[in-house]
Amino acid sequence: MSRADTNGTIGAEALHVKGWWRSHRWLWLRRASQVSILGLFLLGPVADVWWVKGNLASSLTLDTLPLTDPYVLLQGLAAGHLPATAALTGALIVTVFYLLVGGRAYCAWVCPVNSITDAAQWLRGRFGINTATRLSGKSRFWMLGLTFLLAAVTGSIVWELINPVSMLHRGLIFGFGLGWAVVLGVFLLDLLVSKRAWCGHLCPVGAFYSLLGHVSPLRVSAARRAQCNDCMDCYAVCPEPQVIRPALKGEADGRGPMILDAQCTNCGRCIDVCSRDVFQFGLRFNNSITTHVMKSVKPLAGKTEVLS
Repeated sequence: MSRADTNGTIGAEALHVKGWWRSHRWLWLRRASQVSILGLFLLGPVADVWWVKGNLASSLTLDTLPLTDPYVLLQGLAAGHLPATAALTGALIVTVFYLLVGGRAYCAWVCPVNSITDAAQWLRGRFGINTATRLSGKSRFWMLGLTFLLAAVTGSIVWELINPVSMLHRGLIFGFGLGWAVVLGVFLLDLLVSKRAWCGHLCPVGAFYSLLGHVSPLRVSAARRAQCNDCMDCYAVCPEPQVIRPALKGEADGRGPMILDAQCTNCGRCIDVCSRDVFQFGLRFNNSITTHVMKSVKPLAGKTEVLS
């Protein structure tokens, strides 16, 4: 089966079966998270309400809780700078958090650039833009290594000067200069050059946080994979579609239903667009293979529905 309904709209069958909220729930919760986090940082300079001081690289919440991006801290160490105790404490807090929820949850739930690259992806589908350029997923790890090398050679955290996340944040507070060009460049790269080029293939921030995702207990599970009707909508919306197949189709290989690939962003879009509720959030420890017995098969609106 190809698309979810006769007009080919991704997620249309889920919309019909589950309703608007359940077929968009995780998408809009992510958007709310991204906007809320960005809004907390903007409250100070815009409204003089300083609940959070700093930026995504380093901040202080309610004058008590320090938070430090461990990736930035490690670049500082590579550059030869010894961090303060508060920075070390903040980096430890952030590291533990992403070890629990999945490192690349940062990309889906926190990073403001994610909304821009998602918009580019939506426009690619809307206007049928299909480019032949393909980038290797390993490129982001070369970029990651390069950022540490530059820090070591120059003695400064060079990447933060051109990091689109940092430039977008600074631009919203102080006004955009070169930042507009960098953010626009990321958008055009994803729109016209290659699908998911920045977040999926080049961004060193995502590469760093994916390293924390190898052990995180919170995962997406294809717990009801026997109900899959091969509509492919989950692959169409997933920013890292290669992570789905081992969990969804791996029962014959003895693989459990958990998506254990560290590149999974825990965005939940596969949960939204699946009309059969194949996917759900779960813990990696619950990864046993279950046998679903098909009780009956009946046609529904010209399709086949499996009941279990």
